[in-house]
Amino acid sequence: MHIHILGIAGTFMGSLALIAKQLGHTVTGMDEGVYPPMSEQLDAQNISYSKGYKVEDLPAADVFIIGNALSRSNPCVEQILSQQSPYTSGAQWLSEQVLQGKWVLAISGTHGKTSAASMLAWILESAGYNPSFLIGGVAQNFQVSARLTDSKFFVIEADEYDSAFFDKRSKFVHYHPKTLVINNLEFDHADIFASLADIQKQFHHLIRTVPADGLIIHPNSPAIMEVFELGIWSETQALPTPQLSVNKLGSQFMVDGNSLNWNLLGEHNMQNALSAIYAANHIGVDFAASCKALGEFAGVKRVPDFSTLPNRRLPAAERILFGHKSLKY
Repeated sequence: MHIHILGIAGTFMGSLALIAKQLGHTVTGMDEGVYPPMSEQLDAQNISYSKGYKVEDLPAADVFIIGNALSRSNPCVEQILSQQSPYTSGAQWLSEQVLQGKWVLAISGTHGKTSAASMLAWILESAGYNPSFLIGGVAQNFQVSARLTDSKFFVIEADEYDSAFFDKRSKFVHYHPKTLVINNLEFDHADIFASLADIQKQFHHLIRTVPADGLIIHPNSPAIMEVFELGIWSETQALPTPQLSVNKLGSQFMVDGNSLNWNLLGEHNMQNALSAIYAANHIGVDFAASCKALGEFAGVKRVPDFSTLPNRRLPAAERILFGHKSLKY
C-alpha cells in the first residue's frame, strides 16, 4: 500500500512514517520544512518527501494521512477532498493499523511526555520486553523516535493536541491504553483550548477508554483529581514524592528503597523517572531493574517541531536555549 503523509516532518508524523515503512508500506510525504532529527531519520529509511504543499507533488496514493497542522484552504487538502481520496489522521491510522491487540502504555500530561516515554521504553528494553514505541523525540538509547517489534507492549507519547482538521479530539483518545500515566495537568495549547477545563474534558475522554483492569498512574495534583471526580472506572496509583539522597540535584534518589544514580538533574526529571518506573512495574518490571536501567539512560534529542501550528511561543527557557523569540514546534 502507498501511504502519503502530509506533515511528515513533525515529530509524531515522522515517527509514524518509520512504523508504516516497517510494516512494508511504500511511504512518501510532504511538509513545509524538513529539519533534523526528522530529516535524518527519513533519509536513513529512504523515505522520500517534497518540501511545500504543491498539488503537482501529490501522488496517487492509496491513503493520505493528514497531520493536524494542515487545515482547509491548504491546496493539497482541497485536492484530496475534491478527488474524494481516502484520508485519515495519524492517530486514527495508528490505532487501527498498529495498536489493536497491543498492551499500550501511554505517557500523557502537559509536560515531560517525551522524556518519560523514552525512559519507559528503555526500561522495558533493558528488561527484555523488546517494546514497540512512538516518541516525540529521538531517544538516544535507540537513536530513533519510533519502532515496531513483535512485542505485545507498545509505549507511546500520548499528546493532547487535536488529531486533524476533521477530528478535533485529542490524539490520545485513539490509543486505548491499558497503562496510563498522567504526568501533570496544566493549561497549555491556548491556540486550541480556551481553558484548563477544556483540557480536563479531553483527559476525561481518555480516562473513559482505560479498561477496568487497567491502571492510571498520577501525581497528587488538584487538576488531575478534578478530572477523576468526573468519573473513573479503572484502578489508580498515586506516585510517591521522590526520596532524595546524597544531593538535592536529583542525580541520586531513592525509589522504594532502591537507589537511582543517573546523569539527569532536577525535580522534573525525577518525576518523569517515577512515572516510567511505576508504569513498568504495572507489567512486571521490579523497581531495582528499572533503577538500574535508568542509570544507563542517555536522554532524548528533542528539537522544535516546525511542522505544527504557527505563532506558538516557546516557554522562556526554551526560547533562550534555541535563541528565538518565537518558534513553531
